[in-house]
Amino acid sequence: MGDYRRLRTHAIGLLRNQLSPNLTYHGVHHAFDVLNVVNQYLKREKIIGQDAQMLRIGAICHDLGFLKVYKSHEETGVEMTTELMKLHNFSQEDIDVVSGLIMATKVPQKPKSHLEEIICDSDLDYLGRDDFDAISESLFVEMKNFNFLKTRNEWNEVQVRFLENHTYHTDYAKKYRSPNKAKRLEILRMALSVH
Repeated sequence: MGDYRRLRTHAIGLLRNQLSPNLTYHGVHHAFDVLNVVNQYLKREKIIGQDAQMLRIGAICHDLGFLKVYKSHEETGVEMTTELMKLHNFSQEDIDVVSGLIMATKVPQKPKSHLEEIICDSDLDYLGRDDFDAISESLFVEMKNFNFLKTRNEWNEVQVRFLENHTYHTDYAKKYRSPNKAKRLEILRMALSVH
């Protein structure tokens, strides 16, 4: 049986100590945010045992790849998480489940199981939350830090495209996150039309 507590401590330590300070969105705080939302899903849907543990590991480790690369960080994250899970005595079956969870968060998201749907919606939960503006701003700063874009107008265009193409997967997110997300999209479209 794998040692979840040790793996969690190990992974969070890596994120805390080794992530670039330029990752203003994809920092350790994002891993904690996703874990927090995953825990809400676990409670709501009464998911326990192995499935709960796999989702928690997926939440903590889904962006580990950012320690080494920016683009295609999911694949690198799977490799790193596999090493961590082996180190902490998880089975190959568990590793396969968590690898699937991490890859499911790659945009465009294509979850293949209910657990993958949960992690996808947890990862982008903020799109339909009241703290959207603050979190979106942290991603804008990160994108500028890595020279992916320069102006707010470019950023608004990116966000409009992203929100138009994104769909939530779980019943909860469809009901409680989609309406707010739709309002954000309208606000961003209006901001673009002003330019």
